[in-house]
Amino acid sequence: MKAVVEVQNIGMKYQSLNGEITALENISLSVHDGEFVSIVGPSGCGKSTLLSIISGLLAATSGAVLLSGEKVTGTSPKIGYMLQKDHLFEWRTIYQNVMLGLEIRKNVTKEAKARALKLLNTYGLYEFKDKYPNQLSGGMRQRAALIRTLVTDPEILLLDEAFSALDYQTRLVVNDDIYDIIKKENKTALLVTHDISESISMADRVVLLSKRPGRVKNIYEINLNCAHRTPLSSRETPEFRHYFQEIWKGLDVHV
Repeated sequence: MKAVVEVQNIGMKYQSLNGEITALENISLSVHDGEFVSIVGPSGCGKSTLLSIISGLLAATSGAVLLSGEKVTGTSPKIGYMLQKDHLFEWRTIYQNVMLGLEIRKNVTKEAKARALKLLNTYGLYEFKDKYPNQLSGGMRQRAALIRTLVTDPEILLLDEAFSALDYQTRLVVNDDIYDIIKKENKTALLVTHDISESISMADRVVLLSKRPGRVKNIYEINLNCAHRTPLSSRETPEFRHYFQEIWKGLDVHV
């Protein structure tokens, strides 16, 4: 299986009022084609910073990121980025929101419009395409945000705390929805989350970062005994608790 994302010895330093701060140090990891990888770590360890570097929004102080073998020097159409908030424009319909990325890229073709409508239909939002975001539930809004990301046909999805704004019950349902969509669309995904259960239930591997400066402390291969895996069914397996305890210990959080 080929690596579509390669993070090579990434380091990140920035200036603050108190002097230079090292956010990340010597981070190396890879994500393979079709793989779902989660990143967890203590607050302030640089998880979101790492995602911004992979996306090309931030330039690292040292090291390199490769996408399908090519060095990242800025933002790339290969990357789709989904943030904590859905950032849907309230004055645009769901269909208009979904088309936004294509408009920005000046790629509103007949084929692109057809793809947008197909995605809305496949994932249960076609009948809401002329509604406005405030007329949708939180889970439906997140689905619309993901479709907006998918319609540009990125190879890699970056999810930065993409479900943390939702209440717990909605979050469980949306985890299942988004996981199903990502797998059906054959996308490679990298999720940053502070929720250990979420990281285990969705990922093939979980990367644990240390406290700042963030380093790769451990990588856990997630093997769960369930025939038809979903995030919800993952939580019911006997192995789930073992992984949770291992990662919790690895976080070394003292309250």
